[in-house]
Amino acid sequence: MSLRIITDSATDISQKQADELGITVLPLKVRFGEEEFLDGVTMPYNKFYERLVESDELPKTSQIPPFEYGEEFGKAVEAGDEVICFTLSSKVSGCYQSACIAADDFDGKVHVIDTLQFCISEAIIVLRAVRLRDEGKSAKEIVDIIEEEKKKARVVAVFDTLEYLKLGGRISSAAAFAGGVLSIKPVITIEDGAVAVIGKARGSKNGNNMLIQYIDKHGGIDFSKPYMLGYTGLSDALLIKYREDSKHIYEGDVADIPIANVGATIGTYAGPGAIACAYFEK
Repeated sequence: MSLRIITDSATDISQKQADELGITVLPLKVRFGEEEFLDGVTMPYNKFYERLVESDELPKTSQIPPFEYGEEFGKAVEAGDEVICFTLSSKVSGCYQSACIAADDFDGKVHVIDTLQFCISEAIIVLRAVRLRDEGKSAKEIVDIIEEEKKKARVVAVFDTLEYLKLGGRISSAAAFAGGVLSIKPVITIEDGAVAVIGKARGSKNGNNMLIQYIDKHGGIDFSKPYMLGYTGLSDALLIKYREDSKHIYEGDVADIPIANVGATIGTYAGPGAIACAYFEK
């Protein structure tokens, strides 16, 4: 019996990467007005940001329904495989519930894990499971390890603008205007499966410093496990600046840092110009 790993496009793992890793990434749907696209498939990240900056209204994303999970689970089980399905946090999406509903039809051959993360912090949990699979661990062993280790998955991000949080109703117009005038950069993380604002930095340099301080405060990066940087938009200029500001964190431990293009799930509310770091704390 082989092991099939299935997840969703909120990880920002591309279809090409999924093929290389031997996993399945199911796309969430992205809707601009009456037009509906598949995240990362018919709506690649670059096209998404082109549409985002041109649109007067935020796009909407929708969860993967049970029947789509069921179709993938069925293919795997019919082939004699056991399945581990990783979903983005149940606190922000119904994907976990959908996957659990679908899994009920497969007599314990499908295991569903609520990562309590999304975007690149969900991705590093999936990548950790891939490593464990490649080491020959069983599905049960992987589930037990991940359920424990996911508690140490961290992400911290700096948004370049408050405009998209305003459009999404997350903050008031007055707060967004004041933030723009003062060049306020919100610094966020994920706590208990939901977005939490941990600070507000004035200017990008102070934002980068807050990212560095957060990593130091939470034990530093465990470089024996997956880690990743990500950015939103079409330019990686702010990410390059962060890497320069934080190079002391990585020097001597890693030669290359994986970088993800962050798509619609977070990009809708972050807008272009956000940067993020995901890792397992030591």
